[in-house]
Amino acid sequence: MLETELFALLEQTADAAYTVTDGGEICSWNGAAERLFGYPASEVLRRNINEVLEGRDALGTRVLAEGVNAIIRRCDGPPRGIPDFDLEVCSRSGDRIWLNVSTIIFDNRRGGRRLFVRLARNIDQRRRNDDLLNRMVEAAQQLVSLAHNAPHHAPVEPLSEREFRILQLFAQGTNSATIAVQLRISPQTLRNHLHHINRKLRTHNRLEAVIHAKQRGLIN
Repeated sequence: MLETELFALLEQTADAAYTVTDGGEICSWNGAAERLFGYPASEVLRRNINEVLEGRDALGTRVLAEGVNAIIRRCDGPPRGIPDFDLEVCSRSGDRIWLNVSTIIFDNRRGGRRLFVRLARNIDQRRRNDDLLNRMVEAAQQLVSLAHNAPHHAPVEPLSEREFRILQLFAQGTNSATIAVQLRISPQTLRNHLHHINRKLRTHNRLEAVIHAKQRGLIN
């Protein structure tokens, strides 16, 4: 009964929502998931989520059913928040889609099984923007290398060690979400750091800050 109520509740969310067991078996698949992925619920129920979506993260790691197992291990230890993550999946039409996925654990103590609710949002546009920025950074790096004789000035205000690290990661083409995970900070904290970097270097955005820092010899 509790699971039935859960599945009915998930039908009301605008996010693509599905539930899986400990082993990745799909137990529910809402209307938004049908529209996003192109699979009707009748085709995916009781199948393994990795077989259906072929989800992989930015490093090519399969992270759907494996992600469930990682969450299980985490739940056996001290309680902690479950971080969301980005991954690329394959829709029924064969299109590759980038998603941001959140997880909620549902313990049905009456039924004796634990389910994992996955809420997925399409972030294709955000990823394209990040890819565009990376290409712009690469082009800027080439321009900076041509201007190797430019004078190296001290920054208007000294940057902190954390700010140097963030600039270096941006210069390497790392996207914001990955930087936040690597540094174990929230996206808002990362935005605050970038605001301080721009203020200190008298720049207006992260691309300009990277170019400016390279011209001054602050980062490689």
